[in-house]
Amino acid sequence: MGRLRTFTRRAFIVGSVAVAGGVAFGTYQVMRTPQNPLKPGGDAVALNPWLIIDQSGITIITPRAEMGQGVHTTLAALVAEELDVDLADVATHHGPPAQAYYNGALMADRHYSASHEQPSGLGAVMSEAFPKILSLQVTGGSTTIVDAFDKMRNAGAAARQTLLMAAADRLNTGLDRLKTDNGAVIAPDGTRIPYADLAEAAAEIAPPKSPRLKPRAEWRILGKSQPRLDQPGKATGTATFGMDVREKDMLFASVRMTPRFGGGMNSFDASAAEKMPGVEKIVDLGDGVAVIASNTWLAMQAVNAIDVTWGDAPYPSENEEIFDKIAEAFDTDPNVSLRDQGDMAALSGDVIEAEYRVPYLAHATMEPMNSTARFTGDALEIWSPNQAPVMVQSDCAKAVGLKGNAVTVHTTLMGGGFGRRSATDFAVLAARVAKEMPGRVVQTTWTREEDMTHDVFRPAAIARMQAKLADGKPVALEGRIASPSIMAQMMQQMTGMNMAPADQTLTEGAHDQPYAIENMRITGHSADVSIPVGFWRSVGNSQNAFFHESFIDELAHAAGADPMAFRVELIRPEHAGSAKVLETVRDMCGWTGKTPEGVGRGVAFTYSFGTPCAQVIELREEDGLIRISDMWIAADLGVALDPANAEAQLTGGAVFGLSAAVHGQVTFSDGMAEQMNFPDYDAMRMLNTPKFHVEILENALKIGGVGEPGTPPAAPALANALFDLTGERARRLPLGDQFDFLT
Repeated sequence: MGRLRTFTRRAFIVGSVAVAGGVAFGTYQVMRTPQNPLKPGGDAVALNPWLIIDQSGITIITPRAEMGQGVHTTLAALVAEELDVDLADVATHHGPPAQAYYNGALMADRHYSASHEQPSGLGAVMSEAFPKILSLQVTGGSTTIVDAFDKMRNAGAAARQTLLMAAADRLNTGLDRLKTDNGAVIAPDGTRIPYADLAEAAAEIAPPKSPRLKPRAEWRILGKSQPRLDQPGKATGTATFGMDVREKDMLFASVRMTPRFGGGMNSFDASAAEKMPGVEKIVDLGDGVAVIASNTWLAMQAVNAIDVTWGDAPYPSENEEIFDKIAEAFDTDPNVSLRDQGDMAALSGDVIEAEYRVPYLAHATMEPMNSTARFTGDALEIWSPNQAPVMVQSDCAKAVGLKGNAVTVHTTLMGGGFGRRSATDFAVLAARVAKEMPGRVVQTTWTREEDMTHDVFRPAAIARMQAKLADGKPVALEGRIASPSIMAQMMQQMTGMNMAPADQTLTEGAHDQPYAIENMRITGHSADVSIPVGFWRSVGNSQNAFFHESFIDELAHAAGADPMAFRVELIRPEHAGSAKVLETVRDMCGWTGKTPEGVGRGVAFTYSFGTPCAQVIELREEDGLIRISDMWIAADLGVALDPANAEAQLTGGAVFGLSAAVHGQVTFSDGMAEQMNFPDYDAMRMLNTPKFHVEILENALKIGGVGEPGTPPAAPALANALFDLTGERARRLPLGDQFDFLT
């Protein structure tokens, strides 16, 4: 294998912020323990940043965003297991914005290890130091459990140890004579001393730095499927999502921003809106308008009644022109080349070529963008469903002219995130709108149309692939991928400078796959298109897996080989764990390589976020329509902390990927996004969602991500199944434009 760079997208983000913000590094900054941000009142005691104990019970702080993935349950389980309390007996609460809750896994390189040197020594230290120093309290990249697995178990174990030490002091007995059980210390005579009675004394004891952690054989909670702690509130309608926030004497707002990104607003006439009873104020936002009113529906009706003249788009106005602009990037030097090995002169003679393309995609979260804020002149309080509370705090402070510590952020439950809520624009707009009504709480909610057409989209992309076969195997493969750069846009926002940083998202999912191809080069070409792009579930893996796995399938058929056996043979010398995942899904579905008339099967594999995942899809033709009947998924997570929830994440990710593959596209006309609501941006329906068969392996040496790895293989598995069924090769998404699916 060639020696390849280990510059992850998260490493770039953090490094860029460090440069832009002038962060100073030193032993103190790297090694110091962040301050505990919890200051509970009354009889409550915070033993550490993750644990509050009072007479009413135990509250576990779960500082990652709960957006349906069950993270609050699993994070709480990590603490509860070591603290020796039942999960049903704890409450959970999202942590405030604080350095203590930094995500140390954001910079971890979890790509296929044969393609990257893993950080060690100083590199390994700095991979966690950057997020710590910059207080990157971020939910994303399937990093939550990777970051929390040791951290939160240690918090629970250390707290348990200090409680035992407090009991030993009180009873004047040895630690070895005490034990714990379900929230109490058990004295030698069998007397139970509740943790609440010991918490105040325990808080005065220095916790051990390396407490003993339970071996897996002693786990009572972890490794077993648990009831979701957030489900009762959701089922009863008592859970508080962003749009559910209600405070005394509230006002409500909605916004309209320029539909041509960067085009600005030339003028507006709000006379019709001003006459509507209940309208409190019209707000000029510079590149858009807002209406503050007595209720959300009125605010939406009023803001849509404003006659606005918008400026022109600074990018090509029509969809095909945008793709032409993306294709121009192929004429430029690569922005990133993370796999370049062997001698590409081998790519000559009879070469197999294919070009693929995918459209822009919206996140289309069920709960549209919203936040609620109160501005008092010297302080701002904001309730926001977000994935990055420290960034929300900082960006909102700047927007209203305050210091960061003057902003209080309450992170609510969210009706979907998928990366969209790692941006802060919706919170910043809410803060700006609230500033116009000092002292009043104002909830700003976007219309579905505003949400859909003002996303930070998954980038559109084009891939040009070519390969050479010899003796039925690929001896050389080159992939060139052109797409707008997420990193370039982020740097523009952070620094105001037009930069073209190395952007791994351009090629991840293609350059980092464990296929043993001797001569291989994958390059990413940054396209200069200013339509906003951002992190979408599985990021670059989502489009690049479609390119890479579709082309691998084409090579298998060109070689006259079974697509499953072709992959296993190519992977086996490189990575036995990935081959095992493919062999598992092969055995699960009874793959023979042959399907009867009217049935099609396709396979795809992707290594992403530290997790190898293989999928097989079976299609059936019924009355001239195509039904997705079954889907088999095998993934190696290393450790499955909650098997039922892991299965839900894998199947949910697959449905997300299938929805995009069949239906998803955002097209542009006159510089504006054309898809405005679910009727023209559809998702999978129950009648065409496959029956799922899932097997979770635990062979990997490290825990892998689970929220995103189910998404990348879905589109290529479906496209490959369509080829098996129809003989037509799909090289463009969405597939619904080419095939007639049951809907």
